[in-house]
Amino acid sequence: MNLAIHRNAAEANDAAADMLARWLVLPEARNIMLAAGNTPLELYRRIAERSGRGADGKNLRLDRLHLFALDEYVGVPRGEPRNCANLIRRAAAQAWGVPDSQYFTVSSVETEAPESLRAHEENIAHAGGIDVIVLGLGQNGHLGFNEPGSAEDSPGRVLDLEPSSIEANRLWFGGEFAPARGATVGLKTILGSRRVLLLAYGPHKTAAVQAMVQGPRSSACPASFLQGHPQAHVFLDATAAAGLKGNGLR
Repeated sequence: MNLAIHRNAAEANDAAADMLARWLVLPEARNIMLAAGNTPLELYRRIAERSGRGADGKNLRLDRLHLFALDEYVGVPRGEPRNCANLIRRAAAQAWGVPDSQYFTVSSVETEAPESLRAHEENIAHAGGIDVIVLGLGQNGHLGFNEPGSAEDSPGRVLDLEPSSIEANRLWFGGEFAPARGATVGLKTILGSRRVLLLAYGPHKTAAVQAMVQGPRSSACPASFLQGHPQAHVFLDATAAAGLKGNGLR
């Protein structure tokens, strides 16, 4: 695991965008998995800005990418603009010029979610796995909706969420929805990604960051399994990193 600690989220996003832009144009980078939620939206916007200008003056060619959603709220209407599928579609797939036929999601409809997720994981495996994944960090250390207790080799599944995740969902939807179940690719797929970029900002992430980086490698904090990933790059602001021993700003 590689840490980059910055004074604020804006500086961290600048550095993360530099790295992600380099990754997305690698010839071997075709299958990209993206998280939804507030944290990565600014990163996606910065990549959209750069899609018209590469470092060499040429356009970043992102239309060749295949994008996969990381997870989905279960029980939220399919057309709800804040669900994961629609948020990523607007913020990344459309903004980056990726054809809709190359964007793959999981259904938020409760009766469809398990089979939709099974097909999603199958599609990922058939494509050769994930080359680049962008992650946020749950306040309880979850990745996607892999809550504490999730095994390192856990498969994709629909599962019940912890109270802290349900409350975060309620806030995200402004109280209109508070999904208590989530559909997520498993830790096996996440940890098998060739390159990992994780963002965590704000004091509400301090405890989770400390457990992820300096705690034991344990299912109690699913994100701690990234400690063993040589190409996991974690971007933090100073408040999220406040609990780390010997942290240094970049």
